[in-house]
Amino acid sequence: MSEPSLSGFSGKVRVRACGVLVENEKILMIKHRGLGEKGYYWIPPGGGVESGQSAEHTITREFLEETGLEVEVSDFLFINEFIAHPLHAIELFFTVIKVGGEINRGYDPEMQPDEQIIEEVRFLSISDIEREGPAKVHTRFCGLTSFQELKGAKGFFNFKNNYLK
Repeated sequence: MSEPSLSGFSGKVRVRACGVLVENEKILMIKHRGLGEKGYYWIPPGGGVESGQSAEHTITREFLEETGLEVEVSDFLFINEFIAHPLHAIELFFTVIKVGGEINRGYDPEMQPDEQIIEEVRFLSISDIEREGPAKVHTRFCGLTSFQELKGAKGFFNFKNNYLK
């Protein structure tokens, strides 16, 4: 498998819609290769909002493509600004509820078959996230003591996990 080309995502600000699925005190995350300073990065399922499509539609599409799961979008949680050169995204996070499907490692249709970046899809506990650390897991999900804290994380956050009023 060749190194992924991030040129389609680089050099521009993207709007991403992401779903947070928590079951049994674990959160569904996707391990992407070629991202982050350690060569991989765990993030919740989600992707770029396409012109004319809602954030809700984006999340349901991305969950199916990336994880094989069918979901319903529930509550809006927060906005996060992700900057890790050459990537820059404004991320909209929502809770989701699983309504069907089976978890499997999906694909990213924007990437060539030999450049797929999804390595693994699985539920991570808080201790799993702590072991990986902020260099390998989306920083917004590091430092939590419970996934219930996410429901109170309303607002706008920047890459360094700072709340902006």
